Amino acid sequence: MPYDIRSRLQPPPASSALSQADRSSAHFSNAAPPLAAGTPIEIIVGLPGLSEGPLLARARALQLPVLISANSLSRWRQRDGGREWAGWRLKQLANAHGLASIMLDSAGFVLASRYRGLPWTVEDYVEGLAAAYPWRLWASLDHCVEPEIARDREEVLDRIARTVRLNIECHARAIDTGIVSNFMPVLQGRRPSDYLRCLDGIAHILRPGQTIAIGSTCRRAVHGEDGLLAVFETLDRHLDPTYRVHGFGIKGPALSHLRAFDHRKITVDSSAFSYAARMSALFDGHAKTNHFVADHMQRWTERQYVRLARPRREFQSSLPLPPPAGPLLTGWEAAIAAAREEIRTLVIEGGDRT
Repeated sequence: MPYDIRSRLQPPPASSALSQADRSSAHFSNAAPPLAAGTPIEIIVGLPGLSEGPLLARARALQLPVLISANSLSRWRQRDGGREWAGWRLKQLANAHGLASIMLDSAGFVLASRYRGLPWTVEDYVEGLAAAYPWRLWASLDHCVEPEIARDREEVLDRIARTVRLNIECHARAIDTGIVSNFMPVLQGRRPSDYLRCLDGIAHILRPGQTIAIGSTCRRAVHGEDGLLAVFETLDRHLDPTYRVHGFGIKGPALSHLRAFDHRKITVDSSAFSYAARMSALFDGHAKTNHFVADHMQRWTERQYVRLARPRREFQSSLPLPPPAGPLLTGWEAAIAAAREEIRTLVIEGGDRT
């Protein structure tokens, strides 16, 4: 029988302050939980934050591995008619006690869609937040390239260059801070070849056995030349066999397809249960309480492990195709394109602000 999530129910441990002893003990517990043993893909539950309540209590009781966004720990203040970032709410980290494991996402899409950029610096993020808790993994800052954010090809390439630079700077800060062992680089792209472009840019900071995250996947179709499977297949062909892969925001229907990559350890995170709970409450005409969402989270997680227990679905592997040829450029257009590439190179090398 597939993993029975109800068997994980147990009383949560008593709360405690986040002392140095807590950080040390948490470091050793932030490994893959027992529920992931024997499953080809590990499912990470995306929580809206670490506020005490039914969702966090259920995640503890079921011993679910979780992921939170850096933005959920942000402090904001009103200034000059707008919102200004004012630091981290680190006391919330004390509520992570008793969780099977916890990962940190850098909130790339939220920051790009709400604030049109990064409100904090690399130093703020790495030294102020990533170093404040023994995360199972913490993701590099990055610039997502979903169509809502990057509206043309030039902007996609610009954001990939800035993502490469952010990976390099986060990695350097991680070394200085002593937290490079759980640093998770992030690849960005629109086309499969874009991810290889990003991978080439950070190849010198990677180490064998590292987990590499794939961004801009939560709204991506499963199939097609730029689909999720094409991205995974392209990276699988080029990555060292020891590398693990994490997919941000990957929906349940894709899981059975991703089992084609069983030979590579894969983790995925999703908060799709929250949307399902909202729709269910709307259609049924009742309140979307936190208890209601917690029930949806439990049922959703059970369904994902049922999916994973099914025979894997094969897909037709495709030969890698070269990127589509762009339009013929005039002399002036070619000069502009060359200048843009030079600027991107400067960004990657640190000659421009990210």
